[in-house]
Amino acid sequence: MNQLKEALDSLKETGVRITPQRHAILEYLINSMSHPTADEIYKALEGKFPNMSVATVYNNLRVFREVGLVKELTFGDASSRFDFVTTHHYHVICENCGKIVDFLYPGLDEVEHLASHVTGFKVENHRMEIYGLCPDCTSKEVH
Repeated sequence: MNQLKEALDSLKETGVRITPQRHAILEYLINSMSHPTADEIYKALEGKFPNMSVATVYNNLRVFREVGLVKELTFGDASSRFDFVTTHHYHVICENCGKIVDFLYPGLDEVEHLASHVTGFKVENHRMEIYGLCPDCTSKEVH
């Protein structure tokens, strides 16, 4: 079963109505590897849905977040970026252009267990961000 169908099914299970806008926003998020902002999602879809507002996009992203389909990522700048929740993954962020790339490192799951063991906390989750320059910015810097 594909990710979009699974996501739509889990929305239906929680009683969320599937509108054409919701479907399109979710599909855009699943297919986008760029961790878009709400504005970027709005701009990408406004041609298809001329009556849709940025507020509509934000409201739908909030619904998706509450259902657990989407994570809101804040990296110190003003705008949140949104990431479709798949496997547990981490982000490498370019400090120059802001590009965000996902990477998997399953070994870090042990960190939660260790943190819980050492502190007695009931650990819910963790987040790690790595900063540097992406290959494009690195190559520009050399010239």
